[in-house]
Amino acid sequence: MRRRDLVTMIGCAAVAWPQATPAQVHLPIIGFVGLTSANAIEPRLAAFRAGLKENGFVEGLSIDVEYRYADGQISRMPALVAELLRQSVSAVITAPGTPAALEAARTTPVVFTTGSDPVADGLVPSLSRPGGHATGATFYSALLQAKQFELLRELVPDMKVTAVMSLPATSSDKQFELLQSAARAGDEIVRLDLEAAIKLDALFATIRQRRADAMIVNNPVANQQIDRVVAFAAENRIPTIYGIREFPAAGGLMSYGASINDTYRQVGVYAGRILRGTDPSDLPVVQPTKFELVINLKTAKALGLTIPPTLLARADEVIE
Repeated sequence: MRRRDLVTMIGCAAVAWPQATPAQVHLPIIGFVGLTSANAIEPRLAAFRAGLKENGFVEGLSIDVEYRYADGQISRMPALVAELLRQSVSAVITAPGTPAALEAARTTPVVFTTGSDPVADGLVPSLSRPGGHATGATFYSALLQAKQFELLRELVPDMKVTAVMSLPATSSDKQFELLQSAARAGDEIVRLDLEAAIKLDALFATIRQRRADAMIVNNPVANQQIDRVVAFAAENRIPTIYGIREFPAAGGLMSYGASINDTYRQVGVYAGRILRGTDPSDLPVVQPTKFELVINLKTAKALGLTIPPTLLARADEVIE
C-alpha cells in the first residue's frame, strides 16, 4: 500500500471515529428576581457577583444564575419565584424582599434586599436570629425619612407641603409615623404609594395637584426611574432629597442613605455561604453602618437655594 493511501485511510478513520467528550459538569443554580428591568439593575449585579466571588463562586464557571425581572410590578414577584423553583434552584435572591415572594419560595433558602425594616415588613422575626429559610441585607433608606426630612428643612426652612414616595406592602406605616413626629405644627406630609413604574405619571400629577414644595423619595421603583424623577423635580422646581447617591449624581438635589451596592455585595456573600452549607437561619440580617450625605451644588443653584455652611460641612460628597 502506498504511503499516500495509508494517510488517506487514517484521516477517514479519524473523522468516522466517535469523538471523546468530557463529562458534563452540572453547576449549582441560584435564582435572582429583580423588581425592575435587566438594564436598570445591571449596575447592582456587579456588586452581587463580587460578593459571590468572595466565596469562590464565579458566574458561568462555578455557578449559574437564572434571572427574572418584574418590570416594576412588585405583584409579579411571587410568580417569578415560583417559576424559578421549577428550575431546581438552590437559593433565590429577591430584590427587594416581600412576604409574598418569601412564601412562594416555600422552603428554598431566600436572600433578600430591602430598604425598610425586615421585621416590621414580616420578612424575618428577628434581625439577629432570622430563623426560617430567609435572611438578607437592608440599607434602611425608608426608615431614614425623618432624618431626610430634617436635612431638607435645613435647606428649605419654609416648606409646608412635603410629598413622600412610599412603597405599599412594606413598613410604610412605621415610616410615616416617624416622619410625622419630625414635622412641625402646620406641616403637611403627603404619602404617595408607588408600586409600579407605569403609575409614576399619575403620582406626578398628584404631587402637582397638592402643590408640594418639597419631596422625599425612598422607593425601589423610583430608584429605577432616576432620570424621570430628577427631571420632574427640576421642571417643577421641587427641592428633593433621595435615599441613594445616584440621584444627585444624575442631577438631583441631595441624598442621604447607605450604599445599595454594598447591600447587593452582602447578598452575594450570603448566597455563597448558603451554597457552601450555611443555614440562612444562622445568618443575621446585615445592617448598614455608614450613611452618606451627598449634595449637588449645581442643582441647588438652579433652584435658587443657598446651602447653609453647617449643612455643607456635614456633606460626605459635594457635586459641583
